[in-house]
Amino acid sequence: MLLRRTKILATLGPATDKPGVLEELFKAGIDVVRLNFSHGSAQDHINRANRVKELSKQTGRRVGILADLQGPKIRIERFKENKVWLEEGQAFALDINLGKLDGDNTQVGISYEPLAREVKPGTRLLLDDGRVVLDVVNVENNTRVNTTVVVGGDLSNNKGINLLGGGLSAAALTDKDKEDIKTIAIIDADYVAISFPRTAADMHEARALLEAEGCHAGLVAKVERAEAMEVIDEIILASDAIMVARGDLGVEIGDANLPAAQKLLIQRSRELNRAVITATQMMESMIENPIPTRAEVFDVANAIVDGTDAIMLSAETASGKHPVKTVQAMVRICLETEKQPSVTQSMHRMADKFERIDEAIAMSAMYMANHTKIAGIASLTESGSTPLWMSRISSDIPIYAFSNQERTLGRVTLYKGVFPIPFSKEKMDSPSVTQSLTKALKARGVVKPGDALIRTKGDFSGTSGGTNSLKVINVTED
Repeated sequence: MLLRRTKILATLGPATDKPGVLEELFKAGIDVVRLNFSHGSAQDHINRANRVKELSKQTGRRVGILADLQGPKIRIERFKENKVWLEEGQAFALDINLGKLDGDNTQVGISYEPLAREVKPGTRLLLDDGRVVLDVVNVENNTRVNTTVVVGGDLSNNKGINLLGGGLSAAALTDKDKEDIKTIAIIDADYVAISFPRTAADMHEARALLEAEGCHAGLVAKVERAEAMEVIDEIILASDAIMVARGDLGVEIGDANLPAAQKLLIQRSRELNRAVITATQMMESMIENPIPTRAEVFDVANAIVDGTDAIMLSAETASGKHPVKTVQAMVRICLETEKQPSVTQSMHRMADKFERIDEAIAMSAMYMANHTKIAGIASLTESGSTPLWMSRISSDIPIYAFSNQERTLGRVTLYKGVFPIPFSKEKMDSPSVTQSLTKALKARGVVKPGDALIRTKGDFSGTSGGTNSLKVINVTED
């Protein structure tokens, strides 16, 4: 049985609310759903999360939930006619004091009051994801930013503003985010994505706010700011996963620098034992079309070759015309790309010494699996750390995370090549545990008599970080 290792995140929205669509996405193979808190009401997100949980129970297939906070959106205000055309070389102003509905082709209001204090002559502003480019000429009275249009075109209401090279001081967590965290605690999401973090301190603040609401979701740092790249290791270590958010990041560092940045972010995340999601425009043409472009196929495949844990769909599934076909196309690309030797070979940490026994067990299991004929690894885990360490090693060997911890089962839905299986070993002796593990895997059709399995476990049930044994199991008929 060929198992896909790269995880697929699908954003929920109006398209997936249609009858039967979410069920079809489950069948197509989504691993995690994304609730985008930039759109929709709190009740919308609660309803969608509840439906995902219902389907997870009905299908016996645990699908994770990632709640994505909006973060600080620095935007222009609105135009009298909803849209203007800007000519290259013309003057155009961004004015804090201009009415929210009074924009025209010479000026527009802005929602971010500090902008005039954070720019200077020569600063380059990128509007609408870089489709319109302005160079600052001067600033009047700390309220009006006068610019020259460098790249013109259509500019419509409420488009975002970025600085080339970054530097805006907007806090990562807004008042709206703090209210949304209360909803996320009700949902009991598996992951929460933090938008526009600049430092590790932003991630620590987010974790404290979540824990104050009784929520212990994993944190995903969305790497979107140029300045975040300067302290990226600290941000990664303060998080449980990162997202290569290529939209805003590409605008701030420049599109030509984005491919190298993506490779670096994936590499450092894996080296620092964190999961990584690659996002933005992966299959964007399928919002309208039933098949992807060749460029999109290559983009998805390259992210997999780079080692990403997961690939994400945004509008393609949330509001597109072909959400199910999009996921099916992505599955096909994953399966074919994962057959390549470069995706299944690894020298990761071969020269390292390990301070923890459970980490050494995880690395030993992967080394053995990659160098002998093994059908899979059964990891009994409390916290999910052992399968996470295993999943940092490139391999084609599936890792089955057996746990009685619902939080752990949700976490591992994001890990490359790790498949969650509910399991309790209480009141079982070691032979009974082994028999139950193999029975569960045979029932799923992923192993058969004659196969060899690696089992990792700890001696004491309920102890986090206690994995201390590795055993090779021969699968039998009974």
